[in-house]
Formats: sequence, structure tokens, C-alpha cells
Amino acid sequence: MTDHDPIELEDELPEGPSKTRRKKDSDALQRLGAELVALSADRLKKVPLPENLRDAVRACQRFKMEARRRQLQYIGKLMRNIDPEPIQAMLDVFNGVSAEEIARQHRLERQRERLLEDESVLFELAERHPGADLQRLRVLRRNALKERETQKPPRAYREIFRILREIDESPTND
Repeated sequence: MTDHDPIELEDELPEGPSKTRRKKDSDALQRLGAELVALSADRLKKVPLPENLRDAVRACQRFKMEARRRQLQYIGKLMRNIDPEPIQAMLDVFNGVSAEEIARQHRLERQRERLLEDESVLFELAERHPGADLQRLRVLRRNALKERETQKPPRAYREIFRILREIDESPTND
């Protein structure tokens, strides 16, 4: 039996994260990849991805069963070489969990309430977004007010929000 110097033993210890930590990180990247695979084509275009990863995600969307599982593993492997933060930030926006997205939702809800209270809000929208369909919003406003009075389901109320969100997402014509 040989005596080892404690300093020598420290040099022999493996460096870096443990096998458990690496496995958890790998699983987290695969879950992130699965979220990417679940996105629609339009949303996927908005996510900042390297072209090889984007191609792998598109391919995985076409696969079924075992091929899909293997492709998700491959996506996880590709993601080890990139920073996942921008991807996660965009997914948070899509899922409505980012602070910016929550603030935007609240702003749109306030705008909808202002529109229901005062029809002149339509003119503000027209100034900021010349392409907005004001006639459609006017009809929906009237219908939403009628729904409130008769206590019917708020279909027009929800549709107003959807249209305001689309207007907000469209580029402004300044």
C-alpha cells in the first residue's frame, strides 16, 4: 500500500459538473427542444436558432414515435453548443410568462376597456395603425356592449382583444 499525498489526490479528481448534473442539463435541453418542436411554423421563424438546429426541429415535427424520440435527443445534443437563454426568452414570450408579455397583455386589456367606454379610441388606433379595420372593431364594440347587457358569453369582447393583439404585433406605418 502506498501513501498518497492529499495534494496529489486532489489533482486526480475529475473537474467539471457531475454526471448527474450533466444528465439534468441534457434533459433540460431536450425539453426545450421539445417545446421548439411543438411550435407552429410562424412562431418557429421568430426564435433565434442556428440553421442546423432549425432544420432538425422541422424534421422532428414530421417524425413519429421512435424516430421522433431519437430526433429530440439529437436536438438536445445540438443545443449543447449554443446559449439556450435567447430561445427560452422567446418561448416565455410565446407562453405569456415573460414580464414584457404580461405587461403587453395588461396594456391591451386596458385599451379594450377604454374602447368599450369610449368609441373615440378608434381614432387613436387609426392614427397609430392606419391599416387597422376600424369598421370591424366598431361592430365588435357594439356587439360586446350588447353581450354585457344581455349577459351572453363574451365572444365579441374576446375578438376585440385578438384584433388589438394583431394590430399591436403588426409593424407601424410611421
